[in-house]
Amino acid sequence: MIAEVARRRGRALNRVECNALVAPGDPLLVQPQTYMNRSGYALRCLIERYEIAAENCLVVYDEVHLPLGRLRFRLAGSPGGHRGMESIVNNLRTEEVPRLRLGVGPAAGSPPGEELVDYVLEPFRAAEREQVEKLIERAADACEAWLEEEPQQVMSRFNG
Repeated sequence: MIAEVARRRGRALNRVECNALVAPGDPLLVQPQTYMNRSGYALRCLIERYEIAAENCLVVYDEVHLPLGRLRFRLAGSPGGHRGMESIVNNLRTEEVPRLRLGVGPAAGSPPGEELVDYVLEPFRAAEREQVEKLIERAADACEAWLEEEPQQVMSRFNG
């Protein structure tokens, strides 16, 4: 999804800093290359290096507890059991981190009894690919709006 925002802005994630791919410029676009549950280390390193306040970051991550295709902005809050967000909150020592959650939860008709760990490690099914492409487009739209509009306006437009 970050690659899509970079593409739209004519930039490339072509630098490696703090265990992350970075597209320098304003805004700084970052894609951690650590394991998800260690992404807070990369973010902390970058916000210290670039002197960015945590509340001026937008963390974008997949959320299995939201249905596939749904977006949800929050300005702050607990990690809600998401290990990547937990790493970020712990490393930044604050829950005041804006985030955009991308719903990737199992769709209706998923095989019954499928284990969640198996589900999140599998590629999307062919029947889900179109929905995933739309999710990426809409999430990139939401990130672009986040850069230009007031948070409450963006949340009311994209949450749901």
